[in-house]
Amino acid sequence: MATVALLGSCMGPPMLRDWKAKQKREEAYAMWQERCKKSGEFIHKTVEDVEGVYLVNVRMSTNHGQQFELDDPYGHDSTGDNYILSFVHGYHKPEDRASFVGVPRRFGYRYVEAIDPRDSKLYRYAGRIEEPWQYNKSYLKGYTRFVLDRTPIVKRTARYGVKFEDISTREERVHWIAGSSLKVIDLETQEVLAERIGYMVDWAQGSRSGGRSPWLFAAGNACPSFNRGAPSRVSQPAFTAQAGQSLDFTEKVLKPIHREH
Repeated sequence: MATVALLGSCMGPPMLRDWKAKQKREEAYAMWQERCKKSGEFIHKTVEDVEGVYLVNVRMSTNHGQQFELDDPYGHDSTGDNYILSFVHGYHKPEDRASFVGVPRRFGYRYVEAIDPRDSKLYRYAGRIEEPWQYNKSYLKGYTRFVLDRTPIVKRTARYGVKFEDISTREERVHWIAGSSLKVIDLETQEVLAERIGYMVDWAQGSRSGGRSPWLFAAGNACPSFNRGAPSRVSQPAFTAQAGQSLDFTEKVLKPIHREH
């Protein structure tokens, strides 16, 4: 306080405000760097030829700027049915990542099981290619699309689960730091097969200047980085690489049965 009072007597209000903002940024950045020391991908065991997975929770909302909402901004992927789709075999095309040399393809699983938060019922999801022109002549002949089918089931059958969790503390959120855990779990033994711990920080400390969204910009200061080995996207912000990240990590642990296709 004495230092701030002394500086206040030497600086005008704008200079003092800028100095305080700089101090806040430096403090947040230092805290984030400390958190990065315990971040990373920790894989203890892998499993071959996995047919399906159970999503312990499903992302249903997007948070671009709520500072204290503990909904895992770092782990943000897609939401709702799109989040489920991202785990389904056939949804990802080989050419989607063909331009990224050395970056693995995305395969997905033959089925995905999850409770739909909208009705609290358990479903099994699977994908298929549909030719809508065969029953609706307004579509061009030969046009196809990927469709997500869901079937109500009484109990879970998938042995392995995927769970995301916000691990931020109040102090971290005060400094615009978001912490994330993504676990792959053996649901029969409750063993954690792997976990990804990640942190990101908004260097501008929640500024909305120019219409910016703090958590989107925070993706540019993330550990682990969202590039995941892909070439740096010079013209694209880091948050564009967040989509699909949950499947990317899961497939490192639970190897899909149809990787050869």
